[in-house]
Amino acid sequence: MTVTATYTIPGMRVRDHVADVPLDWGDPARGDIQIFAREIVDPARDGEDLPLLVYLQGGPGGKGPRPLGLDGWLGPALRDHRVVMVDQRGTGRSTRIDGRRMSAFATAEEGAAFLACFRADSIVADHEHLRKTIFGGRRWSTLGQSYGGFLTLTYLSQAPEGLSACYVTGGLAGLDPSAAEVYRRTYPRVEAKNKEFYRRYPHQVDNVARIADRLAAGDVLLPDGDVLTVRRLQSLGIDFGMKPGYERMHWLLDEAFNGDELSAVFLHQVLARSSYSDNPLFAAMQESIYGHGPGATAWAAQAERELRPQFAEDARPLLFTGEMIYPWMFQEIAELRPFHGAVELLAAREEWPALYDHERLAANQVPLAAAVYYDDMYVDAHLQLDTAARVGNSQVWVTNEYEHDGVSDPRVFTHLRELVRQTGGGVTDA
Repeated sequence: MTVTATYTIPGMRVRDHVADVPLDWGDPARGDIQIFAREIVDPARDGEDLPLLVYLQGGPGGKGPRPLGLDGWLGPALRDHRVVMVDQRGTGRSTRIDGRRMSAFATAEEGAAFLACFRADSIVADHEHLRKTIFGGRRWSTLGQSYGGFLTLTYLSQAPEGLSACYVTGGLAGLDPSAAEVYRRTYPRVEAKNKEFYRRYPHQVDNVARIADRLAAGDVLLPDGDVLTVRRLQSLGIDFGMKPGYERMHWLLDEAFNGDELSAVFLHQVLARSSYSDNPLFAAMQESIYGHGPGATAWAAQAERELRPQFAEDARPLLFTGEMIYPWMFQEIAELRPFHGAVELLAAREEWPALYDHERLAANQVPLAAAVYYDDMYVDAHLQLDTAARVGNSQVWVTNEYEHDGVSDPRVFTHLRELVRQTGGGVTDA
């Protein structure tokens, strides 16, 4: 492991680290991949022995933030922490997986075996390796956003001895994960978000119908040559779970037409929002995060959609979908096509290693403070509350003030940190 660069962004001294880790922690003979971590500290405190806080990025398939300033949680964190941001394996500068990499596999079986090494258990093992080899083996605190909360529960199950305190924002996974149950709960919330969008922007009902009718007629191509289908347009609703999501959608649709045809600016923006070129692993691994023990995930989002005719492509008003990944995406979206055979095998896989140790979580001693956003479109609030009741030493702050991106408000992390301080603070090394 090495420090590859040291530099200063206003308000931040940054060190870039890289380390080699096994592709498969259970079989190191399969070779190594590289993990990248960014260490950030207040420049005035660079020489101090500050506690460590590692940010567990959302996803799956999310790279660490690329900070431009002391926005959101980062400003309060740097007041008294040295912050570590890791590009999860397969993302960013950590041996990134993309369509070109997947095209190199001779068979779908090889690709599926490769992708199976990129789940939460492997990500936690990577973090433990970094903690022990680069950061002196001291306990560190974690801030898990969204999927980062799923990682937190796996971390508490696998290696609680490495943790001082855990903060989670919008991401307490159900401890008995079932992709089918997740999507049964998700579609009604997505439908409610659609109703709110059309309530705010009622004129978009007809505008969206006009767009969908044009797409249904065929031959509308995106700038990369993909055909823009109605169902791909619907998938843009994934943004409805973020605070400015309705407004971003409104302004996208506002310039959809140039005369009677869809405008170039609209098509370019749709491509940018739906190509998965920046995070193909998100699509490839989305349902496998619910693989836990026996039972296949079996394209649960698609199966549930077929039970809900209000989400049909010819329904009006047209409803957008949310954080759902569908099998057709790996045929219609250029960046995802090389993943097709591998993800079909992952969806059919009948047995997965367990991600959560129920007994260990029940006996947990590491302080856990979680923000549960009651109206969260992505992660069901009631499943989160059930999980909190089953994890020892946990506190929950339930609020409807924020959407899923509430961590961007510095008050959220500050409040969670105060909850832990008021009950004795984090676990320290003996």
